[in-house]
Amino acid sequence: MKQPIKNRYDFLFFFDCENGNPNGDPDAGNTPRVDPEDMHGLVSDVAIKRRVRNYVSAARAGEAGCNIFVQHTTNLNTKIAQAHDAVNGKIPEKGKANRDEVGKAKRWMCEQFYDVRTFGAVMSTGPNAGQVRGAVQVSFARSLDPILPLDLSVTRGAVANEVKGAKTLADFEAWEKAQPEDQLRTMGRKALIPYGLYAAKGFVSAHLATETGFGEDDLALLWEALKNMYDLDRSASKGVMACRGLYVFKHVGVVANGNDKDRERQAMLGCAPAHVLLDFIKGTDPQGKAILEISRVNQEAAPRSFRDYKVEVHKERLPKGVELLELV
Repeated sequence: MKQPIKNRYDFLFFFDCENGNPNGDPDAGNTPRVDPEDMHGLVSDVAIKRRVRNYVSAARAGEAGCNIFVQHTTNLNTKIAQAHDAVNGKIPEKGKANRDEVGKAKRWMCEQFYDVRTFGAVMSTGPNAGQVRGAVQVSFARSLDPILPLDLSVTRGAVANEVKGAKTLADFEAWEKAQPEDQLRTMGRKALIPYGLYAAKGFVSAHLATETGFGEDDLALLWEALKNMYDLDRSASKGVMACRGLYVFKHVGVVANGNDKDRERQAMLGCAPAHVLLDFIKGTDPQGKAILEISRVNQEAAPRSFRDYKVEVHKERLPKGVELLELV
């Protein structure tokens, strides 16, 4: 297993969406997710992690330890069975794996799959490889201002109707020629928002990293993915999405009487509560405590681009033992 990270990290991830749907809600006709009380937009942690997985799969394809466990249209039990076959030489029946076999399979899964080391996984299904709490946890993202979900009509210049009784290509072609021209197109709908700037909060635990082997190279890959993943996820429905800021708070500890062990312990546990680091202020903080202050350039007009916001960073307000890395 890899050498795990030795520091705790907390991070703020800002991204925006222009003329697109950043995260549709399947229970609401796939319209953009919103908080119904204040109409601020929401993007699920699952959507963010999916794009990290997609980036790693594309950027590190074929590299050892960078496989992805949770992939589209796959059976997770197949990979769990693969783990047992690799380390135990057999695939146990459901509920029949002993503790030692489960432990070996779990370690193999952590070594092989980036998303298991990073986000954790429930692998107690099928042959059973246990459960893993990931070193990295991400919150729901929330827009800084209310969003305006739009439901627009679009025209599709073709149809996909079922042709009853058609058995040959000639049957399909004959049906199409017999239809009036205006019957061979249809209407559809498209949900989007004009603009939204979102903030997600994330947490990296050095203690949980010891369980999965989440190392420094894995951490660097996480930052790389957050910065670049939307460039590999372009689609008409998503509009234009981009990372607009990645602020990483690294807990390094406070040197006390030259005791390195105490400093290392502080670096793993953390030197300040996460909310002190991550609770940014919209506007100017009159108490002068917020490390990040984000304000609207023009309060009268609705924001329509990242240029409508101003971000100020106050490193002098950092607690002792914490460093700020501005990665974007």
